[in-house]
Amino acid sequence: MPQTTLLNRDQRQLLRGVSRSFYLTIRLLPAALQGPIAVGYLLARATDTVADTTALPAADRLGLLQGLAKAIESSASLDPALKTQISAFALQQSDLHEQALMRALPACLRLLQDLSVPDQSSVHWVLGHITRGQVLDLERFGQGPAALRTDAELDEYTWLVAGCVGEFWTALCERHLSGFATKSADAMRLAGRNYGQGLQRLNILRDAGADLAAGRCYLPEARLAPLGLSPERLMQAARSSDAATLQGLTPLWDDCLQQTQNQLSDGLRYSQCLTSRRLRLACALPALIGARTVALLRQAGPQALTHRVKMPRHEMRGLLWRLLWRLASPEALGHEFQRLSQ
Repeated sequence: MPQTTLLNRDQRQLLRGVSRSFYLTIRLLPAALQGPIAVGYLLARATDTVADTTALPAADRLGLLQGLAKAIESSASLDPALKTQISAFALQQSDLHEQALMRALPACLRLLQDLSVPDQSSVHWVLGHITRGQVLDLERFGQGPAALRTDAELDEYTWLVAGCVGEFWTALCERHLSGFATKSADAMRLAGRNYGQGLQRLNILRDAGADLAAGRCYLPEARLAPLGLSPERLMQAARSSDAATLQGLTPLWDDCLQQTQNQLSDGLRYSQCLTSRRLRLACALPALIGARTVALLRQAGPQALTHRVKMPRHEMRGLLWRLLWRLASPEALGHEFQRLSQ
């Protein structure tokens, strides 16, 4: 049976290039989890790059995304036609790290093949849901300005692209780490699901201005209408920095931030229940960074749609040192979450 995949130096460098924060998380994980989680992340990041490259027509992105999804599902090597498509696509990437990731896709698929059969199955499961969410995104937004209609569509999307990841992590922990948590696996799967959805909701709020500029509105029409807003009006307000119109979004903005905060709290509790200190720290970091980002978004209000909001890097370094100093205890995590949320 294949052993758990270990990344070589080039692959670790590739991971670091596409996400410094997730690279840090991967390094903190117990060795048994690093391979399947890193492989899953790299493949998901590659499909996300395809879905988000608006310089390519939506139909072309959809075809390439579906081809990649089939290759991942079968753990097969790329066929010559798909490999040619990917090579041409890589040349269109202005970000050198994303260009390198697309060129490394054959190697990423080999890493998937090297995983144990149960871990391959888990990666297939989570990537199947993620790519389904990405396909839905392209179908909704690929033909021009559009918006999600209801909270149910938003819930479905956040589960497909992120909530399933919390369940994926939990399944891997249950498989590889005996007694990994102080709560039942079912309770951890539910908390992990909520955690993933909260992180995706945070991404949506943090990137709302850029998404609106690109004609994508993830704030449901059914929630905008009672405020006298439409997706089109919100898109125009974000582009023109119309403070009066944006101010009208405040009730929905605050409600979305509170829901995000609640789901991040589930993520913190998930992390506090983990028995491995390294795993606890790795899982808690996104929730803690998220809590600080929610606080910054709350301070900015809907005006955050006109500029990028993120936790400063020096604050992240300070947070990490404080957690290491206190051995990432559940109490330390709780204290930091409360402090960062203010």
